[in-house]
Formats: sequence, C-alpha cells, structure tokens
Amino acid sequence: MRKLTNDELNRLSVDEYRKAEKMPVAIVLDNVRSANNVGSVFRTADCLGAEKICLCGITAIPPNKDINKTALGATESVDWKHFATTLDAVAELRAEGYTILSIEQAEGSIALQDFSPVVGRKYALIFGHEVNGVAQEVVDASDGCIEIPQVGTKHSFNISVSAGITLWEVFTKFRFENID
Repeated sequence: MRKLTNDELNRLSVDEYRKAEKMPVAIVLDNVRSANNVGSVFRTADCLGAEKICLCGITAIPPNKDINKTALGATESVDWKHFATTLDAVAELRAEGYTILSIEQAEGSIALQDFSPVVGRKYALIFGHEVNGVAQEVVDASDGCIEIPQVGTKHSFNISVSAGITLWEVFTKFRFENID
C-alpha cells in the first residue's frame, strides 16, 4: 500500500470549491475563544463542504496567525461572516430558512446518531465556548439540540472535535443515506 500524493488526490482549486455544491449546513461558533479551534473548524468545514461559518462575539476572525496555523488556507475557500452576537447570526440564518440546532447537552436533546437531516432543509449547527458551551439564550432561540453521546469522566469534547464528529455524521447522512 502506498500513500497518495497531493496531485493524485484531485482536490478542487479555491475557485472550483467556491462554485461546487455544498452540504446545506452553516456552522455557528458561539464565542469560541481559541483561534486554533476556529482554524480547525474552518479546515473541517472545507473538507466536508459546509456552506459557511458564522463567527460570533469574541470568536477570532481571519486574518489571524493562529487560525491560519490550523486552517491551512481554508479561510480562503469557506465563506464566513462575523456577527456581534450569536443571536444576531441566529436571526439572519432563520430568515434565510435554516433550522437552528445547538450542539449541546440539554433536556430533550436528540442523540447525534438519531438525528436524520431532511433533504431540502438547511441546518445551522451551533458550537459553543470551550468552557461554557452554547449560551442558554442561544439554546432558547434554537429549534432543538443535538447531543454527542459520551461515556467518560469529562463533560465534553473540545469544540473542534465536537465539530468534526458532528459534521462528519451529518455529511455521511446527507451524502450516503439520503439517496434519491
């Protein structure tokens, strides 16, 4: 077995990526304090074809050396916008027809593996602050919550890991399970 070279991977150029069909998912970062986490989410968004990222409150914005360190250029391919508050982002996304879902441990949440995205519907997935999670006022403004099941002693995953797990699960359901 031999690793493929970058040329053999046939990746899209930034211009081709921007024109390509995207997964109908917007990623919302609710006051994420680590620029490295932000960069990691950009890179995951690019790899899985998310529509855009909403950077809210204190969340770092490009250009930023720590975002760039982990994004590896994904800030150039993935559309993004900064909002003063996460509720501002939620209002705009709702007006654009997105179903708003917080990724949070909450009463009445649905386990990630039980979430079934509907073809033709757009989703905004909100990921929260590294310590405090998604703010309660944002959870209150959401249409629902998705929870990643966990069994260890820690109360949560790192936000970039949560984003990777959640986006992969949603990507596979859109890509492989919702076949017409």
